[in-house]
Amino acid sequence: MHRLFAALLVLATSLTQAQTLRWTAQGDLQTLDPHSQNELMTNSLNNQVYEYLVRRMRDQSLGPSLATEWTQVNPLLWRVKLRAGVKFHDGSPFSAEDVVFSMQRLRDANSPFRVYANAVGMPKAVDPLTVEFTLTKPNPIFAEHLINLMVMNKRWCEAHKVTRPLNFKEKEDNYANLHTNGTGPFMLVSREPGVKTTYKRNPAWWGRTAADQGNVQEFTFVPIGNDATRTAALITGEVDLVLDPPSRDIERLRRSAGLKVVDGTENRLVFIGMDQTRDSLLYGRAPGGKNPFKDVRVRRALYQAIDIEAIKTKLMAGYAVPTGALTPSAIGSYNDPALETRLPFDLAAARKLMVEAGYPDGFEVTMDCPNNRYINDEKLCIAVASMWAQLKVKVRVNAMTRTLFFPKVEKFDTSLYLAGWGGGTVDAEVMLTPVLRNRGEQGVGVGNYSGIVNDKGDALAAASSIETDPAKRQALVKAALQAYREQVNLIPLHRQVIPWAMKAGISVPHSPANWLSVDWVKVSAK
Repeated sequence: MHRLFAALLVLATSLTQAQTLRWTAQGDLQTLDPHSQNELMTNSLNNQVYEYLVRRMRDQSLGPSLATEWTQVNPLLWRVKLRAGVKFHDGSPFSAEDVVFSMQRLRDANSPFRVYANAVGMPKAVDPLTVEFTLTKPNPIFAEHLINLMVMNKRWCEAHKVTRPLNFKEKEDNYANLHTNGTGPFMLVSREPGVKTTYKRNPAWWGRTAADQGNVQEFTFVPIGNDATRTAALITGEVDLVLDPPSRDIERLRRSAGLKVVDGTENRLVFIGMDQTRDSLLYGRAPGGKNPFKDVRVRRALYQAIDIEAIKTKLMAGYAVPTGALTPSAIGSYNDPALETRLPFDLAAARKLMVEAGYPDGFEVTMDCPNNRYINDEKLCIAVASMWAQLKVKVRVNAMTRTLFFPKVEKFDTSLYLAGWGGGTVDAEVMLTPVLRNRGEQGVGVGNYSGIVNDKGDALAAASSIETDPAKRQALVKAALQAYREQVNLIPLHRQVIPWAMKAGISVPHSPANWLSVDWVKVSAK
């Protein structure tokens, strides 16, 4: 604690306040390699340095970034025109060879982004500023996939022997883990994992001429795990912005002089996953040595034993939107009430299902849970565990930091877990192919940590991924989501309402992706 405040005080006195930003959240980014870990804080901070071909605009539409145009030549060919005059932070020019290299690197087995890289097809440099992508099947959301794929410098990666993404889940280390060379609005100054990471403005960034750009010259991100300490750091002025203030402190912060809070619903679904592959529980004990989660009656019982309104009001203080949907945004399920409605909270029905499934006395299981990733994540796991105790299900909550949690579940080393999925993309595809579909080749099911096998849902989801007719695709998406709902392959909880708390002199557009684009932040003189 003393070390943390010492670091904050040094920052407070050493940075020029008028155009600097000091911000915090409960967890740190996990790696500076932009292709090795698909997690919000990691992606958002890496995106200050590395860029996509397209970017999310303030109104959440897609706009140009390293690409200025993208045109569908035919159903299986897209042509992308690149921005001229762009340079990487080391001064080397950006060209089509960097795009081709990055797409190949993103398809590597170590990259959780490979599902998106494979979806955009095989890239080929036509000339220094033109890349063509040849697909094996149509992709109705080609540009939406591009927004998940950051571009690295080919020669820099070759020089530092980082042509493959680091294997994060096996705790591999390489040069790209602590060093960067992007084209983005900010350049890395220093990285102290778990303490602070500092960036400075890239004076040569191509986007500096935009009229709506911010004025931040330097920013420092300081992870603060303790809720009370994070709030205190804002109130006392050690930081300028808190990305995830504790829900219990929001109203106090709203009333505090010199501070303000902006909020909105996040494009992210928080849910419970259950191992549906193994015949026995990896971490637990059940009658007959079975895996209860393979039985849809057990999954449904657990769902119906969750008092979601109590979670919303008592634990989340209203900062949650309960849902029965399986998409990060209601837009992804076409705002269809039939797909958004939850199964009713019904303990009697849940107990009956447990008896029918052969578990009248419940079972024991360990629930893996991050404690610094989602709002009240550890408390949420504890609350759910207490509710399931009414079904005689004994849950041991195994809470850990995100740096331990994600490698664990990515290795499918779990029986039961709490997670979330979402970000900038609102389309159902972002949930269907990586999270819900059967594990397969080319990254399909890369986020299916539950080992879901739903052949009906898988076939419908696969068909929706290549259907270009909007009406036909909508029907396929809805049918796929309904197939997964019927089998209760995941237990949805809610979409978070994300408040950002900051000093009154900070101006920043709130993002449904919970993504702080520092190049849009304006800091007034104090």
